[in-house]
Amino acid sequence: MAGTTIDIASIIDPHSLAVEISNRWSTWNNARSAKIEEWKELRNYIYATDTRTTSNNKLPWSNSTTTPKLTQISDNLHANYFAALFPQKRWMRFEANDGDSNTKLKRDVIQAYMENKVNQSDFINTTSKLINDYIQYGNCFATVDFVRKATDYEDGDRSVNYIGPKLVRISPYDIVFNPTAAEFADSPKIVRSIVTLGEVQRKVDETMDNEYMADIFSKMLSNRSTAKGNEVDTSKSDGFVADGFANITDYYESNYVELLTFYGDIYDAESGKFHNNRIITVVDRSYILQNIENPSWLGRDAIFHVGWRDRPDNLYSMGPLDNLVGMQYRIDHLENLKADVFDQIAYPILKIRGDVEDFEFAPNARIYLGDEGDVGYLVPDTTALNADFQIRELEAKMEMMAGAPREAMGIRSAGEKTAFEVQSLMTAAGRIFQHKTAHFERVFLEPILNAMLEAGRRNMDYEDTIRVLNDNTGLYYFEQITKDDLKANGKIVPMGARHFAERAQRVQNITTLYQIKASDPTVAPHLSGKEFARILADELGEPALFSENISVTEQLETQKVVTEAQVEYEAQQEEAIQRGV
Repeated sequence: MAGTTIDIASIIDPHSLAVEISNRWSTWNNARSAKIEEWKELRNYIYATDTRTTSNNKLPWSNSTTTPKLTQISDNLHANYFAALFPQKRWMRFEANDGDSNTKLKRDVIQAYMENKVNQSDFINTTSKLINDYIQYGNCFATVDFVRKATDYEDGDRSVNYIGPKLVRISPYDIVFNPTAAEFADSPKIVRSIVTLGEVQRKVDETMDNEYMADIFSKMLSNRSTAKGNEVDTSKSDGFVADGFANITDYYESNYVELLTFYGDIYDAESGKFHNNRIITVVDRSYILQNIENPSWLGRDAIFHVGWRDRPDNLYSMGPLDNLVGMQYRIDHLENLKADVFDQIAYPILKIRGDVEDFEFAPNARIYLGDEGDVGYLVPDTTALNADFQIRELEAKMEMMAGAPREAMGIRSAGEKTAFEVQSLMTAAGRIFQHKTAHFERVFLEPILNAMLEAGRRNMDYEDTIRVLNDNTGLYYFEQITKDDLKANGKIVPMGARHFAERAQRVQNITTLYQIKASDPTVAPHLSGKEFARILADELGEPALFSENISVTEQLETQKVVTEAQVEYEAQQEEAIQRGV
């Protein structure tokens, strides 16, 4: 009957395992509430256009200017991290663990496959977003999915857009886990996502054995119809309310569905079963939509995490900007305090003493004073105008504490230095930056790339076409590969950040040595020009530039073209003479 109060728990008849997973989400999400508030405060400062949207909004000044120092540091770190991670086209390589996998053909096929999938799946742009998470939240999360995207046309034709592994970013707000676990890989995880009813229906339709899922979907629709016509007992429905909705009625009246996907091991007390290495999807915090064994060959879930500054006994790491929020607060405080003092100097407060007739404060105004009357200004203490020195000092400290030295922006520190001293100081000044970049690459990108290779091989039930670079000619050719071509004992290793500073120093040293070779005839006979060319091309990431005696071959080709052109010109001249032109 419409208008009656219903007990939602008795109507929906929830699964006990679904309720257990939902309770874990709530418990772990509530445990990090203080961390979420820190993230929100930092985000407000980074994207603030004035202090009204930050924690500075309650201070009693009329000016509300914010100096976007945190924003500048964030952008600076992002630009430098990105440049270090992807310094050249070929920033990763396959390293074999046995002789059979170490053949050139096997290495070239696997590396070419990964380079193709990275370029086609928008890997670089997704990594750029993850670097932002690394800087702003101090934590970034990602997973690997295998996608099959195709476009079906009305005439029956089908165009394949992309088939292969894909890197997927997970927002730090949408994943929870046990923060006290020894390792992130060992902790169960729950990922939250909001989808439409239509997307759930499509998932049901795409599942081969969908009778059970179709029944769950029918229950979901029935519960929504029941809740719309009745008043729900709010005291018993709080556990079924999805985050972001005021109550369960608002949730059921919307067209959205909350999915909680559990990864890991869990014990079902009602059935007495232990679920090992499972992927369990919960809908409406009530029903198990899907409960499958994790198909990954990695022996763990394909969810990866890296933190900027790790904490002992806590998996939620700190970010480079977390400790700088107070200094940003101080900078805005000093900036607006100084502006207020300027305003008081430009528009001073009038001090009126004794008997003074009313007057209009304007140029050339006349003021009539009575006995002992006086009119003057209350001039503020101008010491506050020296705040610029404190602001500059705070900004310089923030740059250093974030691991982004000013030299990274192309600003050289004071004093004359030799080339060697400049290189040594640059290396030392950027050591924190180099360490954090290499940490991101080693802990995060490397397992992700290997998970992509695993997902690609596991799901490859077709012949794929890859583009392979011929190192000898510098030309690309296309090759058809199968699942067996990707079978190898080894791993993908990203090499961008780990050799970023080392490569720059080696190129500089090789260039210096080559100049010595060219200027000193006693040294030149003992140094190989061929090795100079090969090493330099390899360090620059352009192996196609090097080929043995290629310059001689090119000169012969050029001379041949010149000779042919000369012969043709002479023939044309002779023909013109014969015609009497």
